[in-house]
Amino acid sequence: MGRTAFVFGGGGMLGASEVGMLRAVMEAGHRPDLVLGTSVGAINGAVLAAEPTLDCVAELMTMWESLGGREIFSGPLQRLRQAARSGTHLHSIEPLRALIERRLGPIGIEDLAVPFQCCASSIERAAETWFTEGPVATAVAASCAVPGLFGPVKVGDEHFLDGGLVNSLPVGRAVALGATEIFVLHVGRIEQPLRVPTRPWEVATVAFEIARRHRFAADMAAVPPGVTVRLLPAGSVASPSANLRYRNTQKVRQRIEEAYQASVTYLESAGKVD
Repeated sequence: MGRTAFVFGGGGMLGASEVGMLRAVMEAGHRPDLVLGTSVGAINGAVLAAEPTLDCVAELMTMWESLGGREIFSGPLQRLRQAARSGTHLHSIEPLRALIERRLGPIGIEDLAVPFQCCASSIERAAETWFTEGPVATAVAASCAVPGLFGPVKVGDEHFLDGGLVNSLPVGRAVALGATEIFVLHVGRIEQPLRVPTRPWEVATVAFEIARRHRFAADMAAVPPGVTVRLLPAGSVASPSANLRYRNTQKVRQRIEEAYQASVTYLESAGKVD
């Protein structure tokens, strides 16, 4: 029997789209044997791995509507203080880590209901690192530590930053771990063409987008025969290359619903083809 993997990509507040995709996939009767997550996808993936049923969708919707609030991100004055104190970032990662622990409990990755791994970027080794054991909340926080937004997360003697820097859509990891059917849940950016940057802040974001898409394209090109990859659609909600308004939750429900409807249609079509 084949092994089914759910792969959750990175993308900040745009990651709400993945919740809609997940609902569609779960309603269609698919269940994961393996869950992989990068950056904000590690949050979605960890919640699924802890409760691999449709009940996790409601839990995720509740979480997403709180992610942009002061429970996670401090106000302007606190941001200035944090930036002055650290010299490198605007927010502490601790509230996010604490949120994951409150939702899932002080559980280890090895104790989740479904095998789960999340990716982070080691500063000292300049390397892609996969957490396969240890506290879930710490691993997810490390995977979500966006440079400049959060400080690095220390685990042992190493410091880690956002996993999206090295592997934003880890299809290749799923293949290496023996998956034969892979559902890719993402934020929608790979469905949109890139444009030449016209503003200073667009230069770095377009460069990053080129790098992440190049890695994903290489992984897809290397998928061996006998492995099916299903790239779920995000719907028609615009997904910018950079989500600079990282606290904006106005389109959370819209993104979830758009991705859900688009994914239902896609899966129905895929079922007819299969």
